[in-house]
Amino acid sequence: TPEIGGLTPVQALEIIRGCRGLNLVGADLVEVSPPYDPQGNTALLAANLIYEILCVMPGVAYREGAER
Repeated sequence: TPEIGGLTPVQALEIIRGCRGLNLVGADLVEVSPPYDPQGNTALLAANLIYEILCVMPGVAYREGAER
């Protein structure tokens, strides 16, 4: 949901891509409401952000000895 002074889509992508190599446990995306998105722009952006998260997660740092 766009907020005044909130993140832009480009900033969100930069944050996600910057997580490569960090010790992450998981990620999620909230606040996608199709009834308030008649053109589907928010849904497309949400799908793109989730895709980027899925692409970054294999490159995160795993703890030594942890199962993958």
